[in-house]
Formats: sequence, structure tokens, C-alpha cells
Amino acid sequence: MAAASETVASRKATDMPPIDPRVLVHLERQAKQVSESLEIMMGNLRGTLHSMSAITVGCMQTHRDMVESLGDTTDLCVKAMYTLIARCEELNNSMKPVHEIAQQIKDIKKQLEAFEALCK
Repeated sequence: MAAASETVASRKATDMPPIDPRVLVHLERQAKQVSESLEIMMGNLRGTLHSMSAITVGCMQTHRDMVESLGDTTDLCVKAMYTLIARCEELNNSMKPVHEIAQQIKDIKKQLEAFEALCK
């Protein structure tokens, strides 16, 4: 390996074969085309990433809005449930006299049956 590097070092610039200018022009043209293609590709990638970011932001905002809405709806449902429980308790309390009246009706019915039995 050392012998190969000594051989290269011992060569002079004049020992190199001449470079064809057309090859350099062709190489420069290809490099420019690659550069333009890369620039177009980067622009397309930038646009695609921007669109993806916008969609992601939209989805996150929708998710946030739905979570807030769900929380509000849940609060309203819990409040409505407590209101319903309170109304049921009020109804139950207002029905206590009905139970007493029902018992009085049963007692009157028993007394009437006993009276009818005496009258026969």
C-alpha cells in the first residue's frame, strides 16, 4: 500500500492525461439537473409536510373541541340526574298521604264487610 501512495506522489501534474472539456460541460450540466430536481423535490416535500401539519392541527383542534363538549355534556347529565333524583324524592314524599288513604280505605272496606256480615 505504501508503494502505491509513493507512485501516486511521484507522478507530476504533467503526467495526467488531458481532460476533455466536453466531459466537464456534460458533468456540470448533470450536476445542475440534479440540483434542480433536488430543489423541486424539496419544494414538494415542504408543501406535503405543510399540508400534513395543517391536517394534524385540524384533527387536534377537533379532538380538543369534542373533549370539551363531552365534559360539558357530562356535567349537564349529572346535574339532570341529581334533579331527577330530587324530583323522585319529592314525589315519594308527596305520595305518603296516598299510602295512608289506601290504608284507611282498606280499614273501611273491612268494616263494611263486617257490617254486611252482621246484616245478613
